[in-house]
Amino acid sequence: MPPPVPEQVTTIIETLYRSESGRVLATLVRLLGDLDLAEEAMHEAFAAALESWPQTGIPDKPRPWLISTARFKAVDGIRRRARLDGAQKDLVAHIEARSNAATLGADSDEDEIEDDRLRLIFTCCHPALRPEWQVALTLREVCGLTTEEIARAFLVTPATLAQRIVRAKAVIRDKAIPYQVPSSQELQARLGAVLQVVYLIFNEGYSAETMGAELSREAIRLGRLLLDLLQLDRIQEPEVMGLLGLMLLHESRRAARTTPDGDLILLEQQDRSLWNREQIAEGISLTERALQSRRFGAYTLQSAIAAVHAESSSLASTDWREIKLLYDRLLQIQPSPVVELNRAVAVAECEGSRESLEQGLRLIDDLLARERLADYHLAHSARADLCRRLGRIPEARASYEKALALASQESDRRFLARRIEELDSKASSS
Repeated sequence: MPPPVPEQVTTIIETLYRSESGRVLATLVRLLGDLDLAEEAMHEAFAAALESWPQTGIPDKPRPWLISTARFKAVDGIRRRARLDGAQKDLVAHIEARSNAATLGADSDEDEIEDDRLRLIFTCCHPALRPEWQVALTLREVCGLTTEEIARAFLVTPATLAQRIVRAKAVIRDKAIPYQVPSSQELQARLGAVLQVVYLIFNEGYSAETMGAELSREAIRLGRLLLDLLQLDRIQEPEVMGLLGLMLLHESRRAARTTPDGDLILLEQQDRSLWNREQIAEGISLTERALQSRRFGAYTLQSAIAAVHAESSSLASTDWREIKLLYDRLLQIQPSPVVELNRAVAVAECEGSRESLEQGLRLIDDLLARERLADYHLAHSARADLCRRLGRIPEARASYEKALALASQESDRRFLARRIEELDSKASSS
């Protein structure tokens, strides 16, 4: 069979980079012991593939070819530098001994490669790194997103994003952070940092106006990867299932959350036939498994709340009492002003009566009086909505204006501006 044409090879290699670069890099870090060196070698290997595969054909096992080629180029490059710098000779010997002792190329065991990925995730999410560095490094090294893609998603310049990655790598190098999965004694504490990074990525994707769907997909992919890798090592952590379930349940509503023009559609007005039932079924299954463990935490409880919404045919049929009870439990294990706000909304909806609306409003007013959410536009928006439904129009307008002044997303700002226009229209016609 003749080798594929160059255009086909380029497309295949680009697809391989997306799907395999995380695995290749993770194994190279183990073999070479240095993240920068591994990343440089990996890129050289992909460049070599672009050059040679149009002539030689695509290998039956591309990943081992890329790993072996990258390792050879890394060691060869260090040898050349060692001829000019004697201090490099010890590094050459160390890397050769390290990589020769490891399983290489076609002999690489699939389980070992997956273990490499788990080690890389825990390294990128090490608590010694700042949260924004953890997110950037994870998206770059584990997910394979480019610096430009990550920068665009987080609305920063590529130079700023690149600096975060550089600083993260410097901390890993200077502190000699080990490339390993934590021991069972510290796994629980370290796993929390990893889950937080995954959730931060998902939240950014859930609200981002550019590349939002891409980031959400990457977070869900990370959640699946983490669950699979931990199960591979026979580690059962309910919160991993809870977080993955939570992300799937939220993501299931993506098609119904905005108009074709990007305008926000509230939960009560969403066309629920557009919700992704496959994601809902998987999310609920994961949530139930996590709850059955009796060792669940905040992610599982949030997923259980999302499941109640997902199983309801309308806002009116939603079991708000169950949601309120779940928020009560969540407040016990993870108290926060945002959880209190969400609980207040559930209280307001429990009966659907004027009394329940007023009770919810009092809870929100108490939160705002304590200045716990004074700069959070959703708190003012929630207050405005309750005032609107209670007929307290001047208060509703003032709260919508406050929310508008605080909102940063353009879709949120358009929604709030429309609410104000609707109030003004009703006031002028009455």
